[in-house]
Amino acid sequence: MRGPLVSVIVAVYNGERFLGATLESILAQDYAPIEVIVVDDGSEDGSADIARSFERVNLLRQANAGPAAARNAGLERAKGEFVAVVDADDVVPLDKLTVQISYLLDQPHVSCVLGRQEWIDPPTWLRRDAVYGELGGIPLPSAVFRAATLRELGGYDPTFRTGEDMDLLIRMRERGLEIAVLPNVLLRRRFHGDNLSVVPGPPQHRLRSLKAKLDRSRGEQEAQA
Repeated sequence: MRGPLVSVIVAVYNGERFLGATLESILAQDYAPIEVIVVDDGSEDGSADIARSFERVNLLRQANAGPAAARNAGLERAKGEFVAVVDADDVVPLDKLTVQISYLLDQPHVSCVLGRQEWIDPPTWLRRDAVYGELGGIPLPSAVFRAATLRELGGYDPTFRTGEDMDLLIRMRERGLEIAVLPNVLLRRRFHGDNLSVVPGPPQHRLRSLKAKLDRSRGEQEAQA
C-alpha cells in the first residue's frame, strides 16, 4: 500500500540483542513511504552501531533521559503525517502499517489506533484483561498516531520513566480524542526479563496519571468558580 509518509520511532537503550530484528521487521513493511528514526538514549552497548548498519535508518543520539524523552526527540525530527512507535525489543508483522494507516484514513475522527499482540516467551504471571481477554492487556506499543495529535498534546511526559504511553492515552481520553482497538495482531512482543513496560505488581504509573488527571480537572473547576 502507498499512502502518506509514516514516521516510525524506535527508542533504544542498551538494546543490541534485539534491535536488528526489530528494524528488519519495520523495514519489511508492505506500506510505503516510511522513515525510521532510532533514538539511542545513551546506550553503552552496540545499539548505535546496529542502527547505523541499516542505510534507511536515521539515528539520533542523546544522553540517557528515558523512553519518553527519546520518543519526543524522535517526534521533533519526524516528518510524517502519522507516527508509529515500536519498542526496540519487539517485532511487527509486515502488514502493520497498511492495516493501521488504512483505518486512520477511513476514520478521520480517530486519533490513535492500537492492535492485538502475540507474545514471544510470555511470563507465567501475565493475566488477561477483562475487556478484550488479551494476555497482558492491549499493547500500547502497538500505537499509530496522527502526528498533529501528538504535537498538540506536547508529546510524552518525560518525567515518566515507565508508563509514559498510558499517561499519554489518559490525556488523549481526557480531551475526548478517539482511540480505536483493532482485532488484528499488530505486534509480536518479546519478554526477556528486562522490559520496562512489562513488570509484575501494581501499575503505580497509572495511579500517578489518574491523580494528575483529577488535579487538572479540579484546577479547571476552581478556575471557573
